[in-house]
Amino acid sequence: MEAEKRRGGGEKEDMSHVIHKVPAGDSPYGRAKHLQLVEKDPEMAIVWFWKAINAGDRVDSALKDMAVVMKQQDRAEEAVEAIKSFRHLCSKQAQVSLDNLLIDLYKGNLGWAYMQQNNYDAAEVVYRKAQMIEPDANKACNLGLCLIKKGRFDEARAVLEEVLHRRYPSSDDGKIISRAEQLVREIELQPAVSPLEVGLSIKEEIMERLDLVMNEWAPFRSKRLPIFEEISTWRDHIAC
Repeated sequence: MEAEKRRGGGEKEDMSHVIHKVPAGDSPYGRAKHLQLVEKDPEMAIVWFWKAINAGDRVDSALKDMAVVMKQQDRAEEAVEAIKSFRHLCSKQAQVSLDNLLIDLYKGNLGWAYMQQNNYDAAEVVYRKAQMIEPDANKACNLGLCLIKKGRFDEARAVLEEVLHRRYPSSDDGKIISRAEQLVREIELQPAVSPLEVGLSIKEEIMERLDLVMNEWAPFRSKRLPIFEEISTWRDHIAC
């Protein structure tokens, strides 16, 4: 019973902290923040952020907050276009933070593009750099997925547990938490791999990459062995 009371008290404190971030009044921006933070309705929050921008209501904050919510909804391309289209309405003081947000959006997109190409090494680098700029739970999940694809399950689990323990911004988003839980379950379903098998897989990967390099050079090199190249040159000299 006491635990429930303490938990209930904690929830009230959290809610009061959230409400404290919501502007007073019934302005479009205030309505958008209430939808984002209190009602947890990101789609309607985006609609009201648009209304705030169009009404000139705290445009700096409205544009940045809308882009963040869009990114959380996997609508990064829309967020980029919104910033490009409306940043001229923002103050000079907001331009640096908008640039940083654009960098974050571009890096997120780049990482996912690499993932679609199965280039997990490049994707990992991009996601880690993006986390250094502005860490959040969504990018952490993407990094966890990347590590799973690379077979580095322990590292992936460590990253995802950080999300589940709410140690990143936006970790309170239910969809992100569900995604992290799903990825952890995926790790648990993976068969155990022995160190010997890991070593073999690495060797196989190295050999495959060497084959690719050799194939790229093949059009520029003779298929014959070096000894035949020497014989051919000697024969040309005799013919002269």
